[in-house]
Amino acid sequence: MKKEIQLDQNGKRKFGIRDSVAYAAGDLGCNMSFALKGTMALFWTQVMGLGLWYSLLLIVVQVWDAINDPLIGTVIDSDKRNYKRNKFLSYIWFGSIGLIIGGACCFLPFPSAPVWAKMIIFIAGYVIWDAFYTIANVPYGSLLSLISKEPADRASLSAWRSIGSMVGNMLPMVILPFIMYNKDGSLNGIKVFLAALIMGALGFICFQFMIRNTEIRVEEDIKLNEDQPKFNVFEAMKNFIHNRPAVGATLAAMGMFIGMQGAATAVSVVFQIYFKNPQISGIVQMFAMIPIVVFTPLARKMVTKYGKKELSVIGAICSIVGGLLLFIITPNNTGLDLVLYILAQLVYSLGLGIYSTVSWAMMGDAIDYNEWKTGKREEGVVYSLHSFFRKLAQGVGPAVALVIMSALGYVNNANLDANGDYISSPDANGKFSAINPEWLGWDVAVNLRILVAILFLVAAVMQFVGLALVYNLDKKTLEKMNEELDARHTHDAPVEDAPVAVNAE
Repeated sequence: MKKEIQLDQNGKRKFGIRDSVAYAAGDLGCNMSFALKGTMALFWTQVMGLGLWYSLLLIVVQVWDAINDPLIGTVIDSDKRNYKRNKFLSYIWFGSIGLIIGGACCFLPFPSAPVWAKMIIFIAGYVIWDAFYTIANVPYGSLLSLISKEPADRASLSAWRSIGSMVGNMLPMVILPFIMYNKDGSLNGIKVFLAALIMGALGFICFQFMIRNTEIRVEEDIKLNEDQPKFNVFEAMKNFIHNRPAVGATLAAMGMFIGMQGAATAVSVVFQIYFKNPQISGIVQMFAMIPIVVFTPLARKMVTKYGKKELSVIGAICSIVGGLLLFIITPNNTGLDLVLYILAQLVYSLGLGIYSTVSWAMMGDAIDYNEWKTGKREEGVVYSLHSFFRKLAQGVGPAVALVIMSALGYVNNANLDANGDYISSPDANGKFSAINPEWLGWDVAVNLRILVAILFLVAAVMQFVGLALVYNLDKKTLEKMNEELDARHTHDAPVEDAPVAVNAE
């Protein structure tokens, strides 16, 4: 017998585990496509042999991000058409199709091509992937504020989104190193390309599951009238800058991605030349995510008791401690050094887990804050600008890290064979590889090990500043904001005119 669906007072399916799992599947889909971005620097420096050109190109494509994210966000916000289900879900459906091939376009293995052709391949591939990723990801992030307006429900969605993100990172993190690397520790370009195709297809499946199981409970106003001002993108951006919760959450997210993405290339090379075992890098990073797994089920109750801002600040402090512990290095890379590295990562990840489980709920509250202060929700612009700065950290972070790594001796040596000759084509065995870990000196390995610690510590400090000093929606203020917004929505009147007793119901 089919189980009867429970409805709320508005005739919508009651919020439950189905909503949380579906929302988690959305971020799982995003990360299936996003999973290989950490490999991008290795692919384009080691397989394609671009070296420092890659750093320059990575910054160039951020110009596209500057146009792409806010543009798509404004298109979504200004789109007032009636869709069968929801406009956000419709955009996600379209974006998920493009991601199947978009990710693979970033890893076309043509190492024998001229440098100018490689540059065109990289820019074109990245632009195609980024456009479809934004079309799917921006409305996905905005969707949280429409699934439920209850703080506990949003905390649950944010926590489950973290689970989706975590699983989407862990699976590729563990499996892909065994697929992409050759036995000598070098990267195989063809295998990376095939992996990207597979990740795109898996992402599409995850998105379809999310779309079919998402219930919209907070209806957006799509009616236009003569008294309603036209959408103004510059005014919306100005509102974002004055939205302290959005700016604080964005600064913290940028810090998180500097740690995750900026250090990703350095971490991969450290396992190649310092720990001399790139295949276990994914297993070590997965082990470091244990604190996130442990904390996630507790997030909903702890948010209800202590508040999102309060918890996230504690998490940032834990990450700072973990970042400091990463500076402990034993002489000559003993087995103890790897143990200490893992323990430091565990402490760092505990803080990251506390923050990441509430980070998306904090952005949902920031969207509400925008409506509270300006009278306009502008989900698309608020989230797209947040997404833009996150992508800026994801792009500029690795680019800057790669420049520093070059100064420390990585790129200059990575494209030379044992005889000092430049490698730009497959070897006699057909392997698309431009690095042998043994060619890099021990001093370079130690310097990169220290660089990893610096990047993680800088990331944690940025999170603390954004969450503790900028983000201003503590538990008490959040309760006041929700009460006043409820009064405004219920009576369609300005907050200052709303009766004090309106929430007695």
